[in-house]
This record gives sequence, C-alpha cells and structure tokens, in this order.
Amino acid sequence: MLPRRKPRSRPSLAKRIGIEAHAVWLTARDPRAPWPARLVGLLVAAYALSPIDLIPDFIPILGLVDDLILVPAGIWLFLKLLPEGLYEEHRAVAEAAAERPRSRTGILLVLILWVLAAWLVWSLLSWSYD
Repeated sequence: MLPRRKPRSRPSLAKRIGIEAHAVWLTARDPRAPWPARLVGLLVAAYALSPIDLIPDFIPILGLVDDLILVPAGIWLFLKLLPEGLYEEHRAVAEAAAERPRSRTGILLVLILWVLAAWLVWSLLSWSYD
C-alpha cells in the first residue's frame, strides 16, 4: 500500500494576490517593460501592498471588495500592456519568494529598530530647554 500524500491545498486568495502583486512589482522594475506598463504596474503594486485603501478593510464586506476588484483589474490592464512571457518570469520568482521561510530574527531586529527610533523621537520631542 502506498503512503498517503497530503493533498496540496490551494493558496488563499490573499496569498495569491500577494504573490501577484509581488510579481507585478518585479516586472514593473524590469527595464524590458514598456513605460506605460511600468507606470500601471507600480500603481497596482503600490495599491496592493500599501496598508492604505480607498475603502478601509475594517468596513464589513466593502473593505475587502475594493481589493478583490481593483487589484485584479489593475493586474489585467498591466498584463495587456506587457510583451509576452515577461510577467511569467517574474511570477516564478515571486512564487519562489513566497515559499521561503520567514526570519524571526529579522522581524525582531526590525521591531527593535522601530522601538529605538520611537524612543529617540520621544526623547527629542520631550527635551526641554531649562
């Protein structure tokens, strides 16, 4: 009897949009992409990866609908402006990057730097001239 293999689950919609946005970002920075496509790609990637949305995500249903409509529509337009095969190269790179393990040490280092920066700003703002 063959051992059972765990069925491969499909990535969630949020993860797929994240991978696509990363691929758009990589493709838009490629010098082989035409300028109109680069401009659209940078706008789509900035919107998809930005924490600021047209409709905030905490608003029920509507907050996520804008991501589900605007980002795929922007990616569709971006793909129409690109030469054949360029996007697929960068999508493979983005998928490989999504499979890499995350570094907890790196996250901790970034958090420490943010805390130190906040402390420095607080110290400078609370400093008084006596």
